[in-house]
Amino acid sequence: MKKNQKGFSLIELLIVVAIILIIAAIAIPNLLRAKIAANQSAAVGTLRTISSAEETFSSTYSDGFTLTMAQLGGPAGAPGDCNNAHLIDEVLGNDPATKSGYVFTFQNNGIPALTAGIPAACPGSGDTGFSVTAAPVSLSTGTAAYCIDETGVVRVDSAGAVGEILNPCSASGKPPLQ
Repeated sequence: MKKNQKGFSLIELLIVVAIILIIAAIAIPNLLRAKIAANQSAAVGTLRTISSAEETFSSTYSDGFTLTMAQLGGPAGAPGDCNNAHLIDEVLGNDPATKSGYVFTFQNNGIPALTAGIPAACPGSGDTGFSVTAAPVSLSTGTAAYCIDETGVVRVDSAGAVGEILNPCSASGKPPLQ
């Protein structure tokens, strides 16, 4: 008698499953590394956005740099002013703010920019400087910590610990991002 075979044998199915598992074992670590690289790149981009927003605030309101990140943001729909400039989004307007696997922590330098002539719309003088740190939430979201200050130089700690704070940035001794 002749048998008509239809379908696959158990051995053929096991071989296909083994090949899929080998490909997955190779691809998953590369996918995780790509995710970490994307988070780190996004963190640096966000720091540059915050620095640009600080410079815009300083030139727009002639009041130095902000005292908090909330001053750079503000609630949606509210008019832009010295208290809520709307230069960054509502997510970053919190302190600390979490975005793309990184925690952003703001610190002003505590030195008032103005002693007289404070603009009427502003509650008080801004500061002469600021510092913002971006630290990974966990080692699966990033492996380096970054910071930026009023100089606009992004500094990096390649062995950045989870939750590391590099404020003030210029005094951290970390090298500039290359």
